[in-house]
Formats: sequence, structure tokens, C-alpha cells
Amino acid sequence: MDLIEWKDFEKILMVTGTIIKIEKFPEARKPAYKIWVDFGHYGKLKTSAQLVKLYQPEDLIHKQIIGIINFPEKQIGPFRSQFLLTGFETEDGIVITTVERPVPNGTKIT
Repeated sequence: MDLIEWKDFEKILMVTGTIIKIEKFPEARKPAYKIWVDFGHYGKLKTSAQLVKLYQPEDLIHKQIIGIINFPEKQIGPFRSQFLLTGFETEDGIVITTVERPVPNGTKIT
């Protein structure tokens, strides 16, 4: 395990956001959804996430998630991903990272 300095962690902009729109992403190499999230004062951003094994779109809409929003954009097929939706990879699929109770969208993790 590589250790990092506190200043390295402070560079990561990991914030809460609420999923506002989901579409299937049939062009993706691996089954995925296109997901749009409201990050409050950081704006609305989109990403692609391989969540289809554990979640239906109706399970995710209006769910508050944790995203990393200061990575460079990434081209995924015909889609431009603007943030990383965090989660945990399990044998059954990816489990998204959520908050224990609602907080304002755009709240930074501490």
C-alpha cells in the first residue's frame, strides 16, 4: 500500500450529488448506464457507470451519491464522462457509495 500525504487527499474534490437522469448505454463495451447528477453549486455533470448488475434505473433516480468531480473528462465511446461515481466492486456487481442521511448537493467529503 502506498501512503499519501494529507495535501494529496485535499486535491480530490469528492462531493455529494443527486442522480437526476439515467439512460441505458447500449454503445458501451460493458453494460452501463449514462447518469446525470446535480452537484449543487458545482453544476450538473454526467458520467457512465457499470451498475446494471445490481440496479435498475428506478432504483437510482433521486439517490444521493458521492462523486469525484475534478478528474479530467474521459471519452467513453460516443459519451463524454465528466466525473467518477464512487462505489465498491463486489462479486455481484458495483455497489454505489451513498450518504447515511441527506446533505446539500455539493458538500465536500471531510
